Amino acid sequence: MMLSDQRHIAHFDLDTFFVAVECLKDSHLLGKPVLIGGSGDRGIVASCSYEARKFGIHSAMPMKLARRLCPQAIIRQGDMEEYSKFSRLVTDVIADTVPLFEKASIDEFYVDLTGMDKYFGTQLFTADLKKKVVKESGLPMSYALAGNKLVSKVATNEGKPNAEMLVALGREKEYLAPLSIVKMPGVGKETALLLMKMGVETIRILSEIPMEMLGNLLGKNGLALWRKAQGIDETPVIPYHEQKSISTETTFQQDTIDLDFLHSQLARMTEQIAFQLRSENKLTGCVTVKLRYSNFDTVTKQKTIAFTAADHKLQKVVKELFIKLFERRMLVRLVGVRFSHLVPGNDQINMFEDTQHMIQLYQAVDSIKKQFGEEKLMRGSSIKM
Repeated sequence: MMLSDQRHIAHFDLDTFFVAVECLKDSHLLGKPVLIGGSGDRGIVASCSYEARKFGIHSAMPMKLARRLCPQAIIRQGDMEEYSKFSRLVTDVIADTVPLFEKASIDEFYVDLTGMDKYFGTQLFTADLKKKVVKESGLPMSYALAGNKLVSKVATNEGKPNAEMLVALGREKEYLAPLSIVKMPGVGKETALLLMKMGVETIRILSEIPMEMLGNLLGKNGLALWRKAQGIDETPVIPYHEQKSISTETTFQQDTIDLDFLHSQLARMTEQIAFQLRSENKLTGCVTVKLRYSNFDTVTKQKTIAFTAADHKLQKVVKELFIKLFERRMLVRLVGVRFSHLVPGNDQINMFEDTQHMIQLYQAVDSIKKQFGEEKLMRGSSIKM
């Protein structure tokens, strides 16, 4: 029996997460077309209700176009602080209930229930966990239970909203077969267009293409897609550890009390590890600043924040923490910055705060840094004249 046939993996996804939180705050939004995002002409739709989707609206669409498609839509700018709070609440509920889970994004989780069928039904346990999350948070949730992460995620997406799906062990390939290839994780727009030109429109047809042919056509991605089309996915559920972090610190050659210099160093370090966050497709929910005085006393201060990976937001927090931390007016020998409470995701979730221009700016900056090196492009605040 294959590994994928032995496992029991549940995928949980909070339905239209941002919209659902707004509906908790204002019940008048229930059942209406709701858009979350920047309200200006250059704003972006970060999320929308199912009622709004009926008008052809989707996330990442320019708000100007969305308003044309549905003039009666109710627009909310969004509140990342509130969304982060509810994400942490749901995470705590799941962590208190199951021994092994992965937080795949701010509103998405995998739970490994392998072996639990020996003691009680995994389907019953999964349904009870959903009820517990809904009761504790007030948010709607979908789930699917299958033999691997791939199929459980696809089944959740197919069943939403309020999905309670079960794909029987050994029936993974059969379940996927009739679905469009665009439903398969890992098939982007370009790959989908290429396959459709070849007449490959469903996962069933994809599964019938010889593995060697897909490998020649798409390289390693082709081989991976062939396995997925067979319903095979041995990817493990990666245990979630809230305290995982990235950090950097600098010890100065000469102790200093030059505030402009200290602020520029902190700005440089913040920019450096924020770029690392975005490169690894992660967001941080907690910022810590470290300071060591010339007498070797070391102090730290941290702040829980709305999940982000954007320099301009993190710079403000780091500066605020340093100002609170630097009380003695003594010479400083070391400063450091740490980002923790990391979750997978990208700063597109802050589209309700940012314009298309801001998002495109970050994409351009990161592209330049990846091509030519981080030091080739820096914020002016990182450089002390």
